Amino acid sequence: TVESVSKMIYENEERSRCMGESILQLRQIRKSFDNTEVLKGIDLEVAQGEFITLLGASGCGKTTTLRIIAGLELPDVGQVILEGQDITNREPNKRDVNTVFQNYALFPHMNVSDNVGYGLKIRKVPKAEIAERVEQALRLVQPKVLLLDEPLGALDLKLRRQMQLELKRLQKQLGITFIYITHDQEEAINMSDRIGVMHEGILEQLGTPNEVYYQPQTSYVADFVGNANILHKNGETFAIRSENILMNGEAACTQEAVVVEKSFAGGQLRILFGLPDGQTLTASRYGIDNDLQPGQKVQIGWDAKDAVKVIDNDKDENHK
Repeated sequence: TVESVSKMIYENEERSRCMGESILQLRQIRKSFDNTEVLKGIDLEVAQGEFITLLGASGCGKTTTLRIIAGLELPDVGQVILEGQDITNREPNKRDVNTVFQNYALFPHMNVSDNVGYGLKIRKVPKAEIAERVEQALRLVQPKVLLLDEPLGALDLKLRRQMQLELKRLQKQLGITFIYITHDQEEAINMSDRIGVMHEGILEQLGTPNEVYYQPQTSYVADFVGNANILHKNGETFAIRSENILMNGEAACTQEAVVVEKSFAGGQLRILFGLPDGQTLTASRYGIDNDLQPGQKVQIGWDAKDAVKVIDNDKDENHK
């Protein structure tokens, strides 16, 4: 919901004020497979203790970026710098980074300590000794950067949300830098200090959840994070969130539209409007509205501040 997104954004903005100095830099990383360039010059700087998420659809290059940081792939061009040291060609086991893959061998209903101590529990080691040995083991596993490649992807929705909270708590407690991979926009907004939106090998936008959601720089980012309306007007492209489409004379400037269809899901009503020039816009509201019917003509509008000018990916050669 809009309220939950706003709450997530506020909480993560507060956390982002406490970031440390730079710990990791990617400098002009390029990578091709079979003559297809999958990374097209990635620049990224990550702060000590930061939770940064690389967000994008399948095939955008986010996992390749993670594997290059881990040393599992070598870039064709570019550098990986960790704490001021060039580790681009360093073997994976000689980097202070660890990787958590999507295919895990953990019990998802247990927390970290319970998973680590499970073998001792089966051997009927006393609880006090288990607690001590688990604490010692966790102290030994202190990477500078933890890389997580969609680790919650196999979980059901309820458990996934519980584990999001657990991961955030753990990261804050340990102070380890997290680089997290996901294609789930809500997960990225919920967990991250900053989000890097990737598209076809390009880092389209890097910013806080607030910046990415409310101030998208391209039409792809606006549509991918929150499904904004993309409106073409007077030769320019604007992104307008569905919750910011106003009806019934609520906006100072309005235009005529026709109700195309209505749908209701998850407590939210979505109304698709057709404009005279053939474009469509979607508005979202909470609750059921029986007054509007398909074919009905209405006046819709929006506040000027809610129409964000963006680069049109379909027209800009650098963002295709």
